[in-house]
Amino acid sequence: MANKPGKRRFGSIRQLPSGRFQIRYPGPDGKIRMGETTYARERDAEKALSLIEAKLITGGWTDPQRARVKLGDYAGKWITERTNLRPRTVEIYRGLLKRYIGPHLGGVPIGKLDTATIREWRVLLLGNGVGQSEVAKAYRFLRAVLMTAADDQIIPRNPCRIRGAGEEKPEERPVLTVAKVFELADLMPERLRALVLLATFASLRWGEVAALRRMDLDLSACTISVRQQHVELDTGELLVGPPKSRAGVRTVAIPEAIIPALRDHLDQFTEPETDALIFTGKRGGILRRSNFRRAAKWDKSTAKIGFPGLHFHDLRHTGNTIAASSGASLKDLMQRMGHDSVRAALIYQHSTAEADCKIANAMNSKIAEALPPKARGH
Repeated sequence: MANKPGKRRFGSIRQLPSGRFQIRYPGPDGKIRMGETTYARERDAEKALSLIEAKLITGGWTDPQRARVKLGDYAGKWITERTNLRPRTVEIYRGLLKRYIGPHLGGVPIGKLDTATIREWRVLLLGNGVGQSEVAKAYRFLRAVLMTAADDQIIPRNPCRIRGAGEEKPEERPVLTVAKVFELADLMPERLRALVLLATFASLRWGEVAALRRMDLDLSACTISVRQQHVELDTGELLVGPPKSRAGVRTVAIPEAIIPALRDHLDQFTEPETDALIFTGKRGGILRRSNFRRAAKWDKSTAKIGFPGLHFHDLRHTGNTIAASSGASLKDLMQRMGHDSVRAALIYQHSTAEADCKIANAMNSKIAEALPPKARGH
């Protein structure tokens, strides 16, 4: 049936053959939308149109048709549309979607998701033995996806509103003493000894140290320039590209004490060309993490120095801790570590500050013991 006489300021109402009333209205993009339901009375249809108009004015309107899209489909599209993501990040996101989100929430329409559903999903993952760190990663990914859905006016607000759910609480990683670093390096095959020293005392990631070329190392200036990194995907594909962030491109000062080891390594194991990889496999090929672990007998070597379960990344952690204990500023720490966020650098500064407080407290005790009672208050 045609619209009833009298032009409305917003939207339109028509009576269906059934006698019920249907509303139509323009969305923010100008496209005409049908109401999600019909109404027994025209007055109820009028109220519904007024409510929709108010939401459009205040920004609280959501697209009911797009809200029917399944979360799994939307999240997959979300990943594909982010063309600036690194291949490894894409791989991580797809893995989180496949393992943790898709099986439980993938078939749920986005408009049906609420905070209670998200909370139940998170508890289910933890109850199934998924590690807290993995659950936090999955939650952060889901939160980012649904933030876009909220921005696109598909849902009124992001239902990921669980305090602390996206925070990782990794276990405290070990820090080696300088003596232990050299002890570990001495257990390595000769061609890998300098790699352990450089990764530690220049605070390098695995991908960064594996991608170093002869031209990146300046022994006279005692510096190493980080320009590229190797990224190994789960498929085995090896990608060569820039470091994780813009701050990752950096020049790091090297302690003079390890220069002889680096010089010996260059002489014995690195090809003379300026673009030759500094560290390679036994046959001169690209050094992969798995090949390194086997050649280094990593598990056996780390257990021998008293640190079973040591990760390669703990060498960088050790180097960062030593750098922080030198009294370096936050800015200098960030530059050395290759971070454009202060968060990681603050962690090392905080641990150093705690250690410094302990030193001060110990000094205070010694002073208190040494001074006569009357002088302690001055």
